[in-house]
Amino acid sequence: MVNAITAPRCEFGVIQPSTNTSVEAEFNWMLVPGVSWHSARIWIPEPKMDSDKAFESVLEDVRASIEDAVKSVMSCQPDYLVMGMSVESFWGGKDGAEKFTAWMKELSGLDVTTGAAACEAALDAYKAKKIGVITPYQPVGDKQVFDFFTQMDYEVKAIHGLKCTTMTNIADVTEDQMRDAFRKVNVPGTDALIQAGTNLACAKVAAEMEKELGKPVIAINTATVWHSYRTNGIMDQISGFGSLLEEH
Repeated sequence: MVNAITAPRCEFGVIQPSTNTSVEAEFNWMLVPGVSWHSARIWIPEPKMDSDKAFESVLEDVRASIEDAVKSVMSCQPDYLVMGMSVESFWGGKDGAEKFTAWMKELSGLDVTTGAAACEAALDAYKAKKIGVITPYQPVGDKQVFDFFTQMDYEVKAIHGLKCTTMTNIADVTEDQMRDAFRKVNVPGTDALIQAGTNLACAKVAAEMEKELGKPVIAINTATVWHSYRTNGIMDQISGFGSLLEEH
């Protein structure tokens, strides 16, 4: 239910982990007139992810708390739900992504943009099929991302995980570290590069790397904003965050 004064075009409910400090900042950088973001947070009591076991434990915490976060954001009566987290949307490959989206729709009664769906739509906008991927994850998380894209008929030619040790310190990854990671996965034959992990503040870096490497470089938060807008008929073109929001 749009607020006629602050958001006559669309009110978006955003779900993100309690550890995340990048989603709200980057989403607000890409805010257009007549739109608003309204956040609820998934409680993460133990943010360590310094091993595969710890990483999977974080996902158990997410699954235990996400329903409460959805209920919370729904009290402001948003028009559309946006997932400001990515790993759970990739988990379980194609089938897992579809089940997760269906669950979020069931909980909220709204249509929803997930990180995985946004990345797929963005790659399809470029007709890209051979990709390089960077993540902040441990190997168990990288495998889920790899499996999702492979099952969606993309060829993952390279994937590089930054192996962050906590959900919170993902945001401490530097711009230079992200640039180096993109260069590592820019192997011959890639049509596009893509970044997973919404706590990586990668939107501006990806736009910069797109110019350096001469191919689409897609940050997941940029893709999520783009998909949320375009799905709701918001066609504003926004400069500074790469060709996806400028041209598609």
